[in-house]
Amino acid sequence: MNFNPTHYFVEEVVKGVDESDLHRTWIKVVATRNARERSTRLENMCWRIWHLARKKKQLELEGLQRMSARRKEQEQVRREATEDLAEDLSEAADTLGELVPVEMAKKKFQRNFSDLTVWSDDNKEKKLYIVLISVHGLVRGENMELGRDSDTGGQVKYVVELARALSMMPGVYRVDLFTRQVSSPDVDWSYGEPTEMLTTSSIDGEGMGESGGAYIVRIPCGPRDKYLKKEALWPYLQEFVDGALGHILNMSKALGEQVGNGRPVLPYVIHGHYADAGDVAALLSGALNVPMVLTGHSLGRNKLEQLLKQGRMSKEDIDSTYKIMRRIEGEELALDASELVITSTRQEIDEQWGLYDGFDVKLEKVLRARARRGVSCHGRFMPRMVVIPPGMDFSNVFPEDIDGDGDGKDDIISLEGASPKSMPPIWAEVMRFLTNPHKPMILALSRPDPKKNITTLVKAFGECRPLRELANLTLIMGNRDDIDEMSAGNASVLTTVLKLIDKYDLYGSVAFPKHHNQADVPEIYRLAAKMKGVFINPALVEPFGLTLIEAAAHGLPIVATKNGGPVDITTALNNGLLVDPHDQNAIADALLKLVADKNLWQECRRNGLRNIHLYSWPEHCRTYLTRIAGCRLRNPRWLKDTPADAGADEEELLEDSMDAQDLSLRLSIDGEKNSLCINEPLSSDPQDQVQKIMNKIKQSSALPPSLSSVSEGGKNAAEAAGSVVNKYPVLRRRRRLFVIAVDCYQDDGRASKKMLQVIQEVFRAVRSDSQMSKISGFALSTAMPLSETLQLLQLGKIQATDFDALICGSGSEVYYPGTSHCIDAEGKLRPDQDYLLHISHRWSHDGARQTIAKLMVAQDGSGDVVEQDVASSNEHCVSFLIKDTKKVKTIDEMRERLRMRGLRCHIMYCRNSTRLQVIPLLASRSQALRYLFVRWGLSVGNMYLITGEHGDTDQEEMLSGLHKTVILRGEFRKLPQDRRGSVREPLGILHGW
Repeated sequence: MNFNPTHYFVEEVVKGVDESDLHRTWIKVVATRNARERSTRLENMCWRIWHLARKKKQLELEGLQRMSARRKEQEQVRREATEDLAEDLSEAADTLGELVPVEMAKKKFQRNFSDLTVWSDDNKEKKLYIVLISVHGLVRGENMELGRDSDTGGQVKYVVELARALSMMPGVYRVDLFTRQVSSPDVDWSYGEPTEMLTTSSIDGEGMGESGGAYIVRIPCGPRDKYLKKEALWPYLQEFVDGALGHILNMSKALGEQVGNGRPVLPYVIHGHYADAGDVAALLSGALNVPMVLTGHSLGRNKLEQLLKQGRMSKEDIDSTYKIMRRIEGEELALDASELVITSTRQEIDEQWGLYDGFDVKLEKVLRARARRGVSCHGRFMPRMVVIPPGMDFSNVFPEDIDGDGDGKDDIISLEGASPKSMPPIWAEVMRFLTNPHKPMILALSRPDPKKNITTLVKAFGECRPLRELANLTLIMGNRDDIDEMSAGNASVLTTVLKLIDKYDLYGSVAFPKHHNQADVPEIYRLAAKMKGVFINPALVEPFGLTLIEAAAHGLPIVATKNGGPVDITTALNNGLLVDPHDQNAIADALLKLVADKNLWQECRRNGLRNIHLYSWPEHCRTYLTRIAGCRLRNPRWLKDTPADAGADEEELLEDSMDAQDLSLRLSIDGEKNSLCINEPLSSDPQDQVQKIMNKIKQSSALPPSLSSVSEGGKNAAEAAGSVVNKYPVLRRRRRLFVIAVDCYQDDGRASKKMLQVIQEVFRAVRSDSQMSKISGFALSTAMPLSETLQLLQLGKIQATDFDALICGSGSEVYYPGTSHCIDAEGKLRPDQDYLLHISHRWSHDGARQTIAKLMVAQDGSGDVVEQDVASSNEHCVSFLIKDTKKVKTIDEMRERLRMRGLRCHIMYCRNSTRLQVIPLLASRSQALRYLFVRWGLSVGNMYLITGEHGDTDQEEMLSGLHKTVILRGEFRKLPQDRRGSVREPLGILHGW
């Protein structure tokens, strides 16, 4: 065959670049009749291809360089771990052996739970409360709009069915599935309902109680009248956390009254699905001190690598479009907090999670080996990765005769000319495309997404004459009304499919219906099975492949991509063939082999039906609960130690916390919606700013009549501000808490007089109003240690007991100055011991101190860049004095290196860049506020956070949520960008004062 340059460029290079725009250009070239114009277009096209090919090679080279650098860093980390832990990697490998060897399908799914007890009916006396979180998309229990957009797909179906299945398991009392509430005219009204019941279960015929079963709970966050794509939800996740926390506390108390003997029933586990929900679950898990589980579904680093390889977009463009870096950071944060990571396939662990700083297979082996022998890991931790394939709901699957031949053509009475009432409507919709509907059906079901590789399937079918003569092709490509209204990527795929059908003259052999609903999907599988057809998933990469399991359950043999989850599925079910998705000849050969060889078709059908129980929901949930039971339970100690009267008024406070209008209030000088407007120019004087703030607070949230007269307890608390008379903090009876978190420091890191001035002005403004002063309390949140904080207050002649709480050391300690049990025998303040126990999870003071000291050694050999500041350190905070600000690493660089070493903690620059502080993972100034909510019942929605325009690097974590954020303008020090690293996207819409 003669070499054809045009064919080479179009078929080889264009395919490699995966640039759909070039295909449209090529169509124009073919359609051009003028020879000169055609030649010019072809020449321009060749130059574009050359440029894109060169760009792609450059990106591939950069990718290889990144991977090489990462491997070197990992090897260095492992060497350090070997030295620090006094263990050899080979010892751990000998102890543990290879991870999950697979020889046969059955052995693969007979999990080795070691000392874990398999979940059984013996656990039916338990009354577990499980929380699942899936933030994005449109989630409801019935008539799911799967395929409506890229956010409403398989994950939505998975989490709803998981919630239902878990609620039916012995020992599970209630399952809550949290998602975002959407009250938009663009979507159905059902997505705006606060709750939706999925199931009500019973145990041994007895009712589960008024709260038992599975429920969808919709939490408002962000603009309530807009449906937002997942990329736009990141700034509002802290609001979601606060709203979910309020619901969980209310539900825990209700469950305690029903099944907990009066004690709150906290969640047994909090399970986040996808990066955004993982971020939320990490914060909720930390606030409640309960175990967290993560399922990634699809991962940001893998998507970033794939998009970079395509060569269409730069890394900056990818981040702008997909918020990919924020997503990756959310996944890293979720890894930090997770006890367990559930994956669908082995490939997901090795090739996807292995790309993350927070997980290393070899280091995880070492740490697991040490933990089993009871040897200290010095604060290092790697989450456990387990493979639990998703389950499937078989309620819509008709029982199949496993040993039968699957011949159901006689059930379809007279297909030609049959009445529409004699068959399911979707059958008639499919068969109207086909000239001979009796032929075996090749079925593909997916969105028209480029990565689903539908166009290659159509080419394979169109260019294989024997296959065309022997079978029909049915493409179920989501729902559409008008191609022009579809997203660019989906529209391009669909247009290409239609052109290929025309090119190969496939009319009468290919069905591509415009609409179907979820209830039609089982009928589509049934039709394909009755026609002795084959199901195919030709995706470039398939993370799992739930449709393959659905097809197998209906008796369909499968052909699937060899990249990803289908490898595990075909190994387990032994019911089909794997192919290279880039090789259209291999795809055609595999399809032809199954369609033409009836014995092979029967064997694959029988194997699939015989083994499909491995993917049932009961099997999934049994393995799931067994693994969850192996996590270390962490419940707050104060649940057992605090007398009942310590939580007085808690129920009333929690009810107040769910006032939607109040919680959504945002204070703004500039006149935002739902707030009052101050049109006067703002001065930089704190006294003037604070006074305007307090005036606006009074106007925008006037006290309800029930609070106009404060209770005697509240009066006594206010009158006793200067003396220690309370056994428990008075803030549990507060209706408002003003949290002062202004980071004003001098060049040496000491607090400036301006910080003191702000504190004094806030006190004066609040106390000038008698009603507000009776119900309001104060808290100070600072990076300084307690000793320097007290010195600052003494300088301003402010009593420590004027504050209900002091949050010191960047959130590593919480003090209650007006509380008797926070005073030691010498009359000194001591921190909340329950809080210290709460944040001790995965914390090693010595491990953090030694690692930071190693990482902060100057590269030029000039010595240490930092030295420990012993005076500012405490048991849960390692503080370093920065000696040379020009040589320090960014926060992002430090966080990456700590994660790679298995150290899970918070790190920040603070006090005008003079200090570097490291605190436990569960500690932070923002999480300390949630602790006050959980511990003492003071709603986050009733807190007013007063801060400056700039501050420590942990300030941005505090700025959003359901509290009211007040930003003072003025001469507050700003941390240089080069020390922050790539600053994380603001977590909320902030309105300045």
